[in-house]
Amino acid sequence: MPSSARLLLPLYLLACLLALLGLGALWYGLGKPVQLPDAASPTHKLQCASYTPFDKDQSPYDQPFRLRPQRMDADLALLAERFQCIRTYSMTGLEAIPALARKHGLKVMLGAWVNSHPADTDREINLLIAAANANPDVVSAVIVGNETLLRKEVTGAHLAKLIARVKSQVKVPVTYADVWEFWLQHPQVAPAVDFLTIHLLPYWEDDPRGIDEALAHVADVRRVFGTRFAPKDIVIGETGWPSEGRQRETAVPSRVNEARFIRGFVAMAESNGWHYNLIEAFDQPWKRANEGAVGGYWGLYDADRQDKGVLEGPVSNLQYWPQWLLASAVLMGVMLVLAGRPATPLAAVLLPLLAAFGAGCLGLWGELMRTHARFAWEWLWALALAGLNLLVLAHALLALAQRAGWRERVFAWLQARAGWLLLAAGFAAAVSMLAMVFDPRYRSFPSAALALPALVYVLWPVRARRGEVALLAFIVGAGVAPQLFVEGLQSQQAWAWAVVSVLMTAALWRSLRVRPLLQ
Repeated sequence: MPSSARLLLPLYLLACLLALLGLGALWYGLGKPVQLPDAASPTHKLQCASYTPFDKDQSPYDQPFRLRPQRMDADLALLAERFQCIRTYSMTGLEAIPALARKHGLKVMLGAWVNSHPADTDREINLLIAAANANPDVVSAVIVGNETLLRKEVTGAHLAKLIARVKSQVKVPVTYADVWEFWLQHPQVAPAVDFLTIHLLPYWEDDPRGIDEALAHVADVRRVFGTRFAPKDIVIGETGWPSEGRQRETAVPSRVNEARFIRGFVAMAESNGWHYNLIEAFDQPWKRANEGAVGGYWGLYDADRQDKGVLEGPVSNLQYWPQWLLASAVLMGVMLVLAGRPATPLAAVLLPLLAAFGAGCLGLWGELMRTHARFAWEWLWALALAGLNLLVLAHALLALAQRAGWRERVFAWLQARAGWLLLAAGFAAAVSMLAMVFDPRYRSFPSAALALPALVYVLWPVRARRGEVALLAFIVGAGVAPQLFVEGLQSQQAWAWAVVSVLMTAALWRSLRVRPLLQ
């Protein structure tokens, strides 16, 4: 037996072990529990949390609009274990909230939704006044409008008149809530309120703050407002951090970062005697349609009302990492079995490593789409890219394996269509690049879905149509620098997409050196 043949099995087994260790390191690195100081406990209740009463299958845009009393009752019972009060945003459908809050020993900062439709605003304000006067033991303050100035739905002068109208008819403190900059842009509003309610969300700032700078930024703004508007109190009406979603410059959503921010903020706020409200009690999947995937993941509990570990105890960015590790290892094993024996000692090393890389990419893409896909067409796009990855992986593995019988027939079929697989990957990369350059705010980076095709076809160029390849290579390559400029050079997600895009561009250009598949 030749020495190279004797090396195949030990090399193959060693590569399989390294591949499995790599998968283990990937998923454990993403999901390992992190210990942080607790923010809450059964004996230490926090001040307030934003509450919207929708189940994960509901939205304020539903027609007909129906809330579920049993859900609200159960939600307030859960929140009463960790909070002293809740904040609401609208009166429509929430008429039962004061009674439920009383039942569970909670106070309420009651909100009326103010918009550009006078009839809707009047109805909300009338309900707000009636509820505040009927429940003085529960309603601690009323909020006339939420980010109405940010949405440019009313003027500052008109808002001040609405606030004055409510103040004349209730006995509890009256305020308005908006992003902190809009209080500075509309100075006529502050004199009308009893206290200012400001929103401080470092992730959404025009100049986003990373997790290491976020708390200092909150403290700076709170200090400025406390001095400028003294003696009126300043309530931080919304602050928090998303647990899922795309990176914005240095601001990275994750459960660990959410816990770091919330726990650090609570400690800072309570040591300084600040009044605050955390956003938000429960994840709200419906917000993803308006704000991208990140909009649905600001909750302290998920949409199923399960604790995300934000307030106390160890926290993990990926709770189900053992399941993803198992799924990736199984997929790797299945692909290796289908590929069969390696053809050369080099192939004995490459087969397991490539199978593990492909399985890891597919797992990362599946986890991303589990939280980021919002619409039916996004799920179809995700499934199409997953199918493309499986075909490319099968093609690459069979190219490295000893082939006979059905394996040779499958490889021949894939080899004949390799150019179309490259074009499909290039088309997906080009579409994604155009979106990331011209409309990136609510889009997720598709790096995990295109890393495998880019790597495979840059290493093993295939024949494809020259005109289409050149156009796609130009679009993908030309977009690398602009998307880095848009996202900022400190964005790791943008750099990962840039690397994948450069590989894809190289794969497309390399195919131009191969004789075209179609003349």
